[in-house]
Amino acid sequence: MKLILSALVLFLLASFVRGARPNVVVVFIDDMGWGDFSCFGNKLAKTPHIDKLALEGIRFEQFYVNSPICSPSRVAISTGQYPQRWRITSYLAHRKQNHNRGMAQWLDPKAPMLARSLKKAGYATGHFGKWHMGGQRDVDDAPAITEYGFDVSLTNFEGMGPKLLPLTLKPGQEEPGRIWDKAERLGDGVRWMLRSKITQGFVDEAIPFIDEAAKNGKPFYVNLWPDDVHSPFWPPVDKWGDTKRELYFSVLQEMDRQLGKLFDHIRGSAKLRNNTLVLVCSDNGPEKGAGQSGPFRGYKTHLYEGGVRSSLVVWGQGIIEKSGQVNNSSVFSAMDLVPTLIKIAGAESPEGIRFDGECLPDVLLGKSSGSRESPLFFRRPPDRDAFYGDNDLPDLAIRKGKWKLLCEYDGSEAELYNLDDDRGEERNLAQTNNAIVSSMKDQLIRWHESMPPDNGEKLVKKK
Repeated sequence: MKLILSALVLFLLASFVRGARPNVVVVFIDDMGWGDFSCFGNKLAKTPHIDKLALEGIRFEQFYVNSPICSPSRVAISTGQYPQRWRITSYLAHRKQNHNRGMAQWLDPKAPMLARSLKKAGYATGHFGKWHMGGQRDVDDAPAITEYGFDVSLTNFEGMGPKLLPLTLKPGQEEPGRIWDKAERLGDGVRWMLRSKITQGFVDEAIPFIDEAAKNGKPFYVNLWPDDVHSPFWPPVDKWGDTKRELYFSVLQEMDRQLGKLFDHIRGSAKLRNNTLVLVCSDNGPEKGAGQSGPFRGYKTHLYEGGVRSSLVVWGQGIIEKSGQVNNSSVFSAMDLVPTLIKIAGAESPEGIRFDGECLPDVLLGKSSGSRESPLFFRRPPDRDAFYGDNDLPDLAIRKGKWKLLCEYDGSEAELYNLDDDRGEERNLAQTNNAIVSSMKDQLIRWHESMPPDNGEKLVKKK
């Protein structure tokens, strides 16, 4: 009889957990390449904590972010819409520089934020880490992060509100230096700590927030967006390197170790381990000479695959259909995560809003290998027609099925690649596939012209 009652209790508990609204943690790494996790093929550095998530969850190989540079990529994963709609198409910088590139100074707080939708559904919402969607350099009148649907925030030097600012220390130095000290005026609650420990600083702030939400019986949504692995690279002094790549890999491995504290905390909690969804990806491709794009062409700021394809790991014990999956066929993107997570959380979409992202819960939870139905469109940052040695980068790109087309704003200089056969975008098939080029180009230019313009074309003419 006791065995039967115990089994019944376990069954009822499991049923309750399955029916509960899941907690969500989004880890958005900065400037990391598709091939930088060791579970995605890195032989030169180890990321055991991320690898364990992948082993127990799902590894997605055809996941995209919606811009090859930070600020617009963050807008897309926050709003479920193309960042062009909000006139944020490159990294937010000084006020004059933003104006010259035809950009907004910050993300409009009226944007359809995932955080706000989940908060309205009863979630506790917290942002811990890099923001970079307003409030940086001399732009000191941007809205606070908490005006976007977050209950609490802790950020770095590129956001309004409490922050962790970096102390730098290298071998041989006795006293650390300070960088970004002018960011102290962008919000009260500034704390200084070694740059090599800031990821754990965000983790140490997120864990009590998570525990408090669990204690109060509330589901939570947490952004954990580290500064790592963006340059300049400041690993611990006892893990220094002699080259740019060695320094990068030291930072990468230390970030993995510090994030591991959060992952272990979730696994170790009976309240959290079976009802928390963890997503880990990067905001764009790697800096040249630092991270690795795996088999793909291009880097950060490029519309080639190396700039916009991101490794995605999703973990959710008790939520995901089957552990240890490798999904190499589903084509979807960061902006698809917004309507998808709203659906999974049982929340409501903002009234009157049409997402560019598509709702794909079965894909994210490992029940389907389908893809989004609409093509993915990309526009380069307006100030990045030339970068990393390429003096004329494509302005626009579209991914549709197996095909990827890139071209200039007017449709000229078309490049067409069959990504099923040519992941490295080495063989331009545009000359032998006129009908495909014409159709995809028409769709791409129509999309481009439907979006608010930036000053990309004007800046090219000035060169």
